[in-house]
Amino acid sequence: MQSSPDELLPLVREVLDANPEAVAQVLGGSPKPLGFLVGQVMKRSAGQAVPHTVQELLRAELARRGGTAAS
Repeated sequence: MQSSPDELLPLVREVLDANPEAVAQVLGGSPKPLGFLVGQVMKRSAGQAVPHTVQELLRAELARRGGTAAS
């Protein structure tokens, strides 16, 4: 399992860069696309990422990019 933020953050950033529409929806307050984004990171990690860690990293990166990630 990949749980290190150092291992997962590049995947998180790749997924956010590749899915601007989902990013905009989450930043707009819709929580549903966050699950999609978690799934995309899991796919890129071949299922080796820890979902809870991925979600935390996504929320932090989304907040850094310009908004509060939906809960």
